[in-house]
Amino acid sequence: MEAKGWIGASVPRREDARHLLGQGVFAGDVTAPGMLELAFWRSPVAHGRIGAVTRPAGVFGAGEIGPVTLLPAGPDMPGFRQAPYPPLADGVVRFVGQPVLAALAATRGAAEDLCARCEVEIAPLPAFADVPAALAPGAAVLHPGWADNRYGSGHVKAGDVAGLDAPIRIRRKLGLGRQSAAPMEPRALIAVPDRRTGELVLHISSQGPHVLRHALAAMLGLPESRLRVVAPDVGGGFGAKNRLMPEEVVACALALKLDRPIRWVEDRREHLMAGAQAREHLYDLTLHATRDGIALGIEGELWVDAGAYALWPTGAFAEAGMAARNLGGPYGIAHLDVRHHTVATTKPPMGPYRGVGRTGACFAIERLMDALADEVGVSRYEIRRRNLIAKLPHVTAAGMTLDTGDYPAALEACVGMLDLPALEARRAAGERVGVGFAIYTEQSGHGTAEWAGRKARVVPGHETATLRMHPDGSLTLLTAIHNHGQGLETTLAQIVAEELGLHPEAIAVRHGDTGLSPFGFGTFASRSLVFAGGAAKAAAEMLGAKLRRIAAHFLQADLALVELRGGRAWAGAASLPLVDLAHAATMRQERLPPGEPPGLEATADYCPPEDAGVFSYGVHAAVVRVDAETGAVALEDYCVAEDCGTMINPMIVDGQVKGGVVQGIGTALTEELRFDAEAQPLSTTFADYRLPDAPSLPEIRVLHLVTPARCTVHGAKGVGEGGAIAPPAAIASAVEQALGLGMVVTATPVTPRRVLSVLP
Repeated sequence: MEAKGWIGASVPRREDARHLLGQGVFAGDVTAPGMLELAFWRSPVAHGRIGAVTRPAGVFGAGEIGPVTLLPAGPDMPGFRQAPYPPLADGVVRFVGQPVLAALAATRGAAEDLCARCEVEIAPLPAFADVPAALAPGAAVLHPGWADNRYGSGHVKAGDVAGLDAPIRIRRKLGLGRQSAAPMEPRALIAVPDRRTGELVLHISSQGPHVLRHALAAMLGLPESRLRVVAPDVGGGFGAKNRLMPEEVVACALALKLDRPIRWVEDRREHLMAGAQAREHLYDLTLHATRDGIALGIEGELWVDAGAYALWPTGAFAEAGMAARNLGGPYGIAHLDVRHHTVATTKPPMGPYRGVGRTGACFAIERLMDALADEVGVSRYEIRRRNLIAKLPHVTAAGMTLDTGDYPAALEACVGMLDLPALEARRAAGERVGVGFAIYTEQSGHGTAEWAGRKARVVPGHETATLRMHPDGSLTLLTAIHNHGQGLETTLAQIVAEELGLHPEAIAVRHGDTGLSPFGFGTFASRSLVFAGGAAKAAAEMLGAKLRRIAAHFLQADLALVELRGGRAWAGAASLPLVDLAHAATMRQERLPPGEPPGLEATADYCPPEDAGVFSYGVHAAVVRVDAETGAVALEDYCVAEDCGTMINPMIVDGQVKGGVVQGIGTALTEELRFDAEAQPLSTTFADYRLPDAPSLPEIRVLHLVTPARCTVHGAKGVGEGGAIAPPAAIASAVEQALGLGMVVTATPVTPRRVLSVLP
């Protein structure tokens, strides 16, 4: 295929071949001579003071792993309360599963046996299993010096809610359950001292090796040049592998202390009990509207349960603020008065998870829109049609610029995928079936000003790529983003191939190694295609310009006439293969044009021109059937009409959307990390924490609208999180309709127990 043909092509993912053949290499596959395995003695109580400790040799406590400097986490703003996460508990434990002691042995089993011989006295202190308990009058304070158990609070205010002349006021108290990211591969790492280079080499399942290196080096007192972080194949992350965690600090510190390789592989129980957790929002909101169903304003409060510590770098503060700012969704709501709170409880720390903040915001506004439809007596489709923003760009009440698209067209497209008359006929015949809609906007590719405005300690406002052409004409693209399921090795190769007139197979994409790739921030927040794609295109443009100059010299042609296509440089009917140009530039530099330096390598940085980012959007529709005797919810159909701008690879976009929807179905129906009143975890195996399974899933049908972004390379927007944002709202709406008027669904997951609780 010639140039200008790879953008929009459904090229099979090159990553799939090695994984389908079992040839991937993950951090848990890496070994080293003399390696010791690491296991942790974890606290069995949610909150307590550590007393006497009895342990065998080979077990290390706080202060014995080597010098460690704790890093402040959370926004860099006055009033935000700090709760740095110690690698090993020092004096006090604050959740069940917190690492207290570290054991080393030749095998993981032997290390766990050492843990079993440890005895630790812990005097119980008050535990807070949820936000109401943590904020109750007279509640003990989890961290010394805090006035109460809030990390911080904020206020999103626009317009004048109090002055609205709104005859309809609808109040709802809503909740989103606590979740685990539950990637296929739990966390894993091995820290290996390299005596030849003097480096500590950390192989780790991570979404952002460069940022992790920065934090670990600061904590361990190392120059970053002496710490190399390598993320090989990564079996999913979804945000849970994008924060500094204590186990990696302990492993690196002990590797330095003992000058031996140290490996730790998280088991599933550890992940569910002590890994970064997510969601768990509470809302108390009032929607103000006119009698004909036009939503005017929202007021109220929301709370996010952030757990016992703030994870470096951002903590969980962005979660509540993002939810508050996104409450208006795609609707023309001009008035907001919403206070948000990030609260500490005796549970594991909160980290980012696919759809950060927006899943809760979408659930809240869509549940309110359903209630408004019922109040004014119109269909839930109609209430959305009346309130959708009709013309873009549009600046929301919270100050975000919704850039390009057609929200009403997406709604009509999604409705057109359904047979609503047939559903109504089934309902009339007495079947408990229902259809629910939810509409999301997904901010992606946001740059410096957006992150700086959040007072983030790390501002991921740029990305870098290096493109190198070898003497045989093949290329290597070095990038700092990480591919752990997104297909980026394929899409980035397509971008470079289109620019240089090559086949994507000629371009190797390498990532995940701080010793090789240029600096960058990694893969998260639906940013990778916008940022890394922009940098890759810029590097390809620089390299292409040099190839054209060399070709013009060889062909004795006007530079303006030279173009690259089909693996050759053309000037009219004359052409040369690119391999000849590459060989000359690297191996026979005397043939180059006068003044042209040898070599074919280009490094480019990319910053999006609109710092606030671009917005994908979509409409989801779920069709469910409810069993009134058991409370079981069966998904019969799921439709998505989405717009992520220009699609580099439509097949990969489909995969991203469908994968996100499945995770959103888990949020809606099955996944919940539950705790008892003493904050003891009740969901530490997959027997208790249920993921969606293939037999329970319907066909997920996806329709694409394409409205290119104005400011990004190729007009692409992010697509990584959108699929996961809307399903809880759409499914809750469908269940509510299936149950009948007056049966209100206010919390996820919509388990059989919750369904039965709202039935008469």
